Amino acid sequence: MTTPSTGTNAPLTASVDVVLPCLDEAEALPWVLERVPPGWRALVVDNGSTDGSADVARALGATVVHEERRGFGAACHTGLTAATADIVCFCDCDATLDPGDLVPFVRRIAAGEADLVLGRRRPGTRAAWPLHARAGNLAVTRLLRHRTGLRLHDLGPLRAARRAPLLALGLTDRRSGYPLQMVVRAADAGWRIAEHDVPYLPRTGASKVTGTWRGTWQAVRDMSRVLAADGADTEPAVAGRKEPRP
Repeated sequence: MTTPSTGTNAPLTASVDVVLPCLDEAEALPWVLERVPPGWRALVVDNGSTDGSADVARALGATVVHEERRGFGAACHTGLTAATADIVCFCDCDATLDPGDLVPFVRRIAAGEADLVLGRRRPGTRAAWPLHARAGNLAVTRLLRHRTGLRLHDLGPLRAARRAPLLALGLTDRRSGYPLQMVVRAADAGWRIAEHDVPYLPRTGASKVTGTWRGTWQAVRDMSRVLAADGADTEPAVAGRKEPRP
């Protein structure tokens, strides 16, 4: 269920790093980086770009780290391990999502109202989220519901949580299954997981995953493997259960 924002305008005191996995996103980077909230650190993880993305990011004031092993999960986890802030956010680097929309996510984490906040993508046009990508997302969220009891609508890349508990989850997937593994292990640990609606825009440049049926199928297959490997013998979580926070 989508959880409403708290509506608080209290100033944030927690430190925040935004992990931005990047593969050939030189064109989109200026738009993305100028929208990172003031005081937050942008961590661009260059995943083997050949279009000068790392140089663009560095020139725009971002911290750049490199992960030569290809894979969305590899880039995300390298960013997580390079982060030093109390709260870590994740955002795609293709201009489909505005990192400024992470502010209410961070407020909820900082206020202790949730342990993991996920962005529920709301596309303004059909072109922003192709039919095959929506179908793949629906299939995975249904599998997730069966596995954990969580009634989530999306497993999008916009998300926020505290860094130390995230590292303690011991995430191992380094491909497209990384976002799902994060949710599964968080659910198994009794985390309070919330969704927050965010606009979803047409991406800049060609998609590496959702732009094709093949890419979408590969992502769904990666995520299915995560569900099969992660706690296959674990009982589904009971919705609304209360367990100690990590």
